[in-house]
Amino acid sequence: MKTKILLITILILLSGFGVFIFISQMNTNESSPMNHPFSNINHTDNEHIREKSIHDNKQETPTNEENAPTKNFKGAITEAFKDTVAYFSNKEMNIVAIGDSLTQGVGDSTKQGGYVGILDNTINQNNQVANFYNFGHRGDRTVQLRKRLDNPKVSSAIQDADIILITIGANDIMQVLKDNITNLTLNKFREERVHYEARLRDIFSEIRRLNADANIFLIGFYNPYDKYFKDIKELAIIVDEWNGTGEAITEELENVAFIPTSDLFDKTDKDLIAEDNFHPNNRGYQLMAKRVLMYLTKQER
Repeated sequence: MKTKILLITILILLSGFGVFIFISQMNTNESSPMNHPFSNINHTDNEHIREKSIHDNKQETPTNEENAPTKNFKGAITEAFKDTVAYFSNKEMNIVAIGDSLTQGVGDSTKQGGYVGILDNTINQNNQVANFYNFGHRGDRTVQLRKRLDNPKVSSAIQDADIILITIGANDIMQVLKDNITNLTLNKFREERVHYEARLRDIFSEIRRLNADANIFLIGFYNPYDKYFKDIKELAIIVDEWNGTGEAITEELENVAFIPTSDLFDKTDKDLIAEDNFHPNNRGYQLMAKRVLMYLTKQER
């Protein structure tokens, strides 16, 4: 029986790393099962863990037909934001966005600035009622974000902020993948998640030191590989667990809320991912913006 090369190509554009990772199983016997990076993990246990994670992290999310198909995303969002625009028109606010490439808006081919730009364009569509400051930086992990808070320009904006939006954590997961690509296990991610939690708490602590009153929103991340690598269920488990850590922290803090987004991208037939197979495209960012603004106005009122 001839030997063949089984090449599993995980196309991961590491946000900020700008590299592709290729996992190859060389000289695998034709009759052997094809392995993937987590092949040494019991999948029955994984299903149990994933079900438990989803149950533990489940929270009520606004529906308002936000998952309904539509040909005109802009029109649908404008309709959903009518009350919000009216609300913001009564007061001028400072909204600061910090974090990684999801805040920067990477993948948005319309160059609006991702979900932050969409929020800006929507809230300020008639009058300038909210000032937006976007400090998103591609590739940032919690380590870099914490250092960025010491930047005078960033810290000054946070001090004057009424609302602070944060996207962070996806690159922390990618770093674990990059560092352990030849020996991946769930435990590698769970061990790092402990450190991620400590760094995230430090970030919240510093933000509160700078601004004791602002409403803070931690925006969860999604699994961009579900569409292409459904057989690697561990990736979904990792995303669920790390999102659960962020959500748990926000529940302990005053005027801090977690905004889930994974359900917007999970098992959908809509094209929501950019050509880099990692970041949202304009449609994906529009769904994120819609979700964020629903939570934001709910909190403000």
